[in-house]
Amino acid sequence: MSFLRRLPPFLMLLAFCLAAMAGAQAREMVSVQRDEVNLRAGAGTRHETLWVLSRGYPLEVTGRKGQWLHVRDFENDTGWIFRPLVGNRPHHVVKGQVVNLRSSPSTRTRIVGKATRGEVLRTLERRPQWVKVQQDDGPRGWVARRLLWGW
Repeated sequence: MSFLRRLPPFLMLLAFCLAAMAGAQAREMVSVQRDEVNLRAGAGTRHETLWVLSRGYPLEVTGRKGQWLHVRDFENDTGWIFRPLVGNRPHHVVKGQVVNLRSSPSTRTRIVGKATRGEVLRTLERRPQWVKVQQDDGPRGWVARRLLWGW
């Protein structure tokens, strides 16, 4: 600890930022691989089904117990899901009530579609402020990242 006190302030700030970035990058995300899967109250099939999730639904992994993952969704609901039922194909879910899908990553471009709260969108490309997504059998377009949750 005394070593940290002797560091110049900018190095302390740099160390703090690097540690924060490492924590942010450590977030593990998965998405549902089957048409429908059960999110359960505990790690096992004997536990109550809390929700039925559809293909592509993104989840953040917060813990593990054998082949079971403890996960949370965009509304901070938590539960357990069997690991073989999820994969690493990136998806996002809409956080806003209705969001515009745009032809390019800008609010000044043409609207090519709309998506509603809770809708799952396949992730095609990511930029710092925008995500290119596709609706099931629907249009591709860009959505402001702040309106989405996932990876």
